[in-house]
Amino acid sequence: MEQDTQVRLSTGISGLDDILHGGLAKGFLYLVEGNPGAGKTTLALQFLLEGARRGESGLYISLAESEAELRHVAASHGFDLNNVTLSKISPPELAGGAGQYTVFQPAEVELADVLETILAKVSEVDPSRVVIDSMSELRMLARDSLRYRRQILSLKQFFEGRDCTTLLLDERSTENRESQVQTIAHGVISLEVLAREYGITRRRLEILKVRASSFREGFHDYVIVTGGVRVFPRLVSGEHRGPFNSEEILPSGLAKLDALFNGGVQRGTSTLVAGPTGSGKSTLCAKFCHTAAQRGEKSAIFTFDETRQSFCDRSLGLGMDLDSYLKNETIHLEQIDPAELSPGEFIDRIRNGVENKGWRIVVIDSLNGLLNSMSEERALVVQLHEVLSYLSQVGVASFLVLAQYGLLGSGMSSPTDISYLADNVLLLRYFEAQGEVRQALSVMKRRSGPHERSIRQMLISNGQITIGEPLKDFAGILTGNPEYKGGQSLL
Repeated sequence: MEQDTQVRLSTGISGLDDILHGGLAKGFLYLVEGNPGAGKTTLALQFLLEGARRGESGLYISLAESEAELRHVAASHGFDLNNVTLSKISPPELAGGAGQYTVFQPAEVELADVLETILAKVSEVDPSRVVIDSMSELRMLARDSLRYRRQILSLKQFFEGRDCTTLLLDERSTENRESQVQTIAHGVISLEVLAREYGITRRRLEILKVRASSFREGFHDYVIVTGGVRVFPRLVSGEHRGPFNSEEILPSGLAKLDALFNGGVQRGTSTLVAGPTGSGKSTLCAKFCHTAAQRGEKSAIFTFDETRQSFCDRSLGLGMDLDSYLKNETIHLEQIDPAELSPGEFIDRIRNGVENKGWRIVVIDSLNGLLNSMSEERALVVQLHEVLSYLSQVGVASFLVLAQYGLLGSGMSSPTDISYLADNVLLLRYFEAQGEVRQALSVMKRRSGPHERSIRQMLISNGQITIGEPLKDFAGILTGNPEYKGGQSLL
């Protein structure tokens, strides 16, 4: 039996296999618990279908759903169950009339009959993979926790001698979180459905235990789509490393903007672009991507606050024609709806693009939109830290747009402070001068080396972006209320 524990069985869900470090150890009994609608049946069907694909026999024993219902679920995902045996066991039919019981309680006879039928079906089919759906039916038949535990132990002992991997499906118990099956099972997979005030239901998965085996701890987002359950493993940045030249400079295409960064943004660094609405944050990020595309480097822009068409039209108006780069996928531009996306799925898209599509620049526009897709700000900061660390370690330059509240003066504020996470901070501001509202920008932080500490004016007009000379004759520009000190002309 010791040798069997080294054999891993794929669950049919790549993300779940990654969390389990290869899959489920062969020959043991596992519990899959979750709320109604969490996807327990879909996950179990994928487990059996993966076995069938590998030539392993599978048996699905249902105590609640009919065979027609199971086939309907399978058809909705495009599953072919021809190589999987479905067996419906109906406790009321097995129990018969209550009048036939003379010495034993009806519950004892019903439970014994159901278990005997289950064991007989397993012996008949002799499967490699078994699913029993659901344990809540057996719990109701047992009526007593001690009797229920004894029957589960006998069920476990039966399967232990058959070299059969078994999934027991169960409803999440709110009254008794530490259920009898949890303590007996070799491993426990918990599926959770979280209520949100707006948007799609968020689902997350957690491995509560797997005996004598390592696994990726914590919560992992997942979705149920046509084709089954898709799990997005929690990103651990320390597991990813890539060779790259950390001294390489990424130019923006604007010489005076690059001068603020002492030559440009370095490969593998993160840049926070903060400022009030309309100050040019997205435009500057698009400029970095457009310049990268001109030298054949791939980039991705995720926009939460602007439509794809609006982004393209605005960029075109400033001399950046993105259409050809979008068609050949040199630039990936994706409009994100925070109400329709979980943070785990979003992070998985970034990782997939970097590893499989060769993205070298990633723009998140904006963090405000990403924040709205999270239920807790603290969780956002932790996940964002992992994403930035991951991108840095694989040599991808990241740009984070943060829209600040307010327009001028001391009323400026940010929805969250993540400046300490970024390697570079580019600050944009409005200021009033000569009867006009103007724009200024300055690099406030560059972790990898020195940077220009001056403040420069920026002008976006006539189809181009213009960066001026340092504003040496003004004081208080970043406050929005500058004081004129000399004769310097503005753009």
